Amino acid sequence: MNFNPKNKSSNIVLLIASFVIVSLILWNTNSFFKKFKEEERLKMEIWATAQSEFQQSSEDADLGNLHLKVFQNNRSTPMILVNKDGSTKTNNIDPEEELDSLDVQNRIKKYSKENVPISIDQQGEHLATLYYGNSEVLNKLKFYPIALLLIIFLFATVIFFFFKTSKASEQNKLWAGMAKETAHQIGTPLSSLLGWNELLKTENINSEITKEIEKDIDRLQTITERFSKIGSLPKLDAHDIVKETKEAYDYLKLRSSKLINFSFDSQVENMPVLLNHALYHWTIENLVKNGIDAMKGKGDIAIEIFPNGKNVHIQVSDTGHGISKSDYQAIFNPGVTSKKRGWGLGLSLVKRIIEEYHDGKIKVLSSSKQGTVMQISLRVYGS
Repeated sequence: MNFNPKNKSSNIVLLIASFVIVSLILWNTNSFFKKFKEEERLKMEIWATAQSEFQQSSEDADLGNLHLKVFQNNRSTPMILVNKDGSTKTNNIDPEEELDSLDVQNRIKKYSKENVPISIDQQGEHLATLYYGNSEVLNKLKFYPIALLLIIFLFATVIFFFFKTSKASEQNKLWAGMAKETAHQIGTPLSSLLGWNELLKTENINSEITKEIEKDIDRLQTITERFSKIGSLPKLDAHDIVKETKEAYDYLKLRSSKLINFSFDSQVENMPVLLNHALYHWTIENLVKNGIDAMKGKGDIAIEIFPNGKNVHIQVSDTGHGISKSDYQAIFNPGVTSKKRGWGLGLSLVKRIIEEYHDGKIKVLSSSKQGTVMQISLRVYGS
């Protein structure tokens, strides 16, 4: 991957700018919350002053009307007035709530934590204490920064996954392009080899030699076909899964070390499945070769086929060193490999072939120090 310092600088600037914007929004919201709370405190102090002077309003009708308006205009802030004789009066609390003395005491404790109580005095004499809580608007405003952070987080998550998906799509296009170019490059010498082999047939040489060359040419043609199909939607045809798996098995068995013990078992004689011949053989070869590598060239490889309802399972097992449970999913990611010279693309391609092209499933069924079992699940054709 190419490193571009300009891109890194742009990302840092964007990150800093985003942090500054979020900080300013939170600071502004907090300032507004404090200002709104101070205004409510001022309203309560005016209410308390009006309460302390209300007794004098009987002598002055206009003053009494003014106090009455102060009382009536405050309809949002819940409050409890505790007189010096211990009696209480509530205001702006839901009238449907029937508060007993315990409820009142609990509210007083709650309001005391939210706001400092206001003492109502008149000419040095204590008349009452006003306890008040946050208004509904203030309570909603209190949770606004949390909601804002949540929205920003969700927005950032959407952007992250968008860029991650875009990057993965670009990588897929790159790999597909490289695979198609590889197939194209192989095609030129392959055509030449075909011509040379036909020429050799006209010469007086051992026919076994040209037959072996033909086998290698067929193998190269198969590889070219596989690479050419990457990035394209392959054509699927109905094939017998037992026959196709057995063909791939036999090919590998003949070309593997004698130290590998191969076994093949199928619970059914034949079973139709929609397959792409070349890609499915590539899948089986990858799984078997991975098993051989895990056993370091010595051990047992077993392939089993058995139906399960509308699906058929193909299990490839080995007696290698095993896979840790935490890596069951990771081994299918591109670049993950335990081989010193591996690229970590084999199982990634297998997963793509089975799950994206054949609408099947592949997973590590089990793994331990005694070996690993990989399972492919495909839908039976016509079920």
